Amino acid sequence: MKVDRSWTTGVLVGAIALTTGGWLINQGAAASGGESRRLLDDIHRLISTRFVDEIAPDELYRMAIDGMLENLGDPYTTFLEPRDSEDLRFTTTGNYGGLGVRIDVKDDWITVVQVLPNSPALREGLEVGDRIIEVEDESAEGWSVDKAVDTLRGERGAPVNITIARVGVDRPLAIRIVRDVIQVAQAQGFVLDDEIGYVTLRGFSRQAQEELVATLDRIVEEGATGLILDLRRNPGGLLPEGIDVTDLFLERGAAVVETRSRLDEQNYLFRASSGDRYADIPVVVVVDGLSASASEIVAGALQDHDRAVVVGTTTFGKGSVQTLYGLSGNNSMKVTTARWYTPAGRSITKDFDRESVLQNLAASAVAISGEPVASASEPEEREEFKTTGGRTVYGGGGITPDLTVYRDTLSTDEQELRRLATRSGAIPRNVVFRWAVEYANDHDFSEGFSVTQGMRDEVWTALVDAGAEIERELFDRSQTYVDWLIADELAGAEFGEVPQLRSRAVRDAQVQVAIDLLREADSPATLLTVAARVAEERGAEGTQSGETDGGH
Repeated sequence: MKVDRSWTTGVLVGAIALTTGGWLINQGAAASGGESRRLLDDIHRLISTRFVDEIAPDELYRMAIDGMLENLGDPYTTFLEPRDSEDLRFTTTGNYGGLGVRIDVKDDWITVVQVLPNSPALREGLEVGDRIIEVEDESAEGWSVDKAVDTLRGERGAPVNITIARVGVDRPLAIRIVRDVIQVAQAQGFVLDDEIGYVTLRGFSRQAQEELVATLDRIVEEGATGLILDLRRNPGGLLPEGIDVTDLFLERGAAVVETRSRLDEQNYLFRASSGDRYADIPVVVVVDGLSASASEIVAGALQDHDRAVVVGTTTFGKGSVQTLYGLSGNNSMKVTTARWYTPAGRSITKDFDRESVLQNLAASAVAISGEPVASASEPEEREEFKTTGGRTVYGGGGITPDLTVYRDTLSTDEQELRRLATRSGAIPRNVVFRWAVEYANDHDFSEGFSVTQGMRDEVWTALVDAGAEIERELFDRSQTYVDWLIADELAGAEFGEVPQLRSRAVRDAQVQVAIDLLREADSPATLLTVAARVAEERGAEGTQSGETDGGH
């Protein structure tokens, strides 16, 4: 892959999360002298010595920095204090120092929802369903996930003492775990229906392309004749990794992405160098509103070159590049230094301020759980571009799919069930999670299990015992939603992450559309024809506006 090595080392296309704060001015990175600098110094001196309330000088500098960044109008140019370095390291490497568990808040307690392979948590016997009730003798009741992550993560070799409550055990268990470097898998995949390969990619840290190749090669060897690349909820990461992933599916010399900057060294057209590794295999890329930056580079390039069909909902719209600069005091700064454009010349950037980015993430948060969600509206009309083969694609506001397919929506009865149960303190997913942990402890069943009436009856009893004020008739009318929760939580509790992903995939409206397309296609060219026909059958004017809600 052709890359300008003079600047890629510190470049992120990356995670959506925002950070501000810190102090910087007078630490070696201030602008050159002049009237404006003297004016700033005069104001700083007057406020620090004359203002009615005493304010520390460092705090005034932080105010100045925050105001400067806010007025840039770019939510991705951010100041990073030393405490932010762990999150940044996780974004760029996929590794962190910790226990090796995925956690969530269940009934006001931090609860283990997955134990990672080869982790300190697995070695010390932590199990799915364990509630962390104390950390270093401090009660963890009411903790947020963020607080728990900040507390449990730490340097490799540093011990942490936790107390857990376990299903079926009468007394709390005290466990001492020595933190280690945890490497989170970026790519997970398997074969569906004996012929369709499914791979989900979580991010674009340094090992993303390597893991993706290993996963794709394995499932192709297992007989996959079509591939689904799931980039939903993938916030991006490193620019070179995004280019490397795209390179896997394009012919040598094909344009991948172009960066444009006021800095000469960051004006660059990246081209594929290795050749299409899976040239004869049709590919569907699945995206959503949380597919951002590097995910959009992949989806946009494959769409522009007519190499893949994009299915799902319009992506996040982050078409800029950040460069990481080290500063004194172990501080650092991410600065937007370039914008990127797809091979067809599209910029997909949405106009955001900090508040709207946070609102976008909050509105999309329910999608992270995998539960069915309500459909979102598609964006307004945008500038048109042409793919290599002459298809119409759109710039601005994210990558618009070739087939717009919404995630499953809850029926009116299912929404009412969730509303009434939650209002009475019995959040359905939490109740089913606890039930699934107990059921998995007491029963033997295979991965391909079917949801039975007995399971539904037990979940009904669990909801009632948890205080849910609902009628049995409403519960029975909500069977599709109930069955989805049972299948999902049981697969995770008994078999782990990959079987849970497989269980979700076969019940996923967007993935199902991708499977249907690939069943009809024996080549990348055929796939485009099939997608165009399906869009036309749905009454679309073009191949990018076919819609289905995939509802129950």
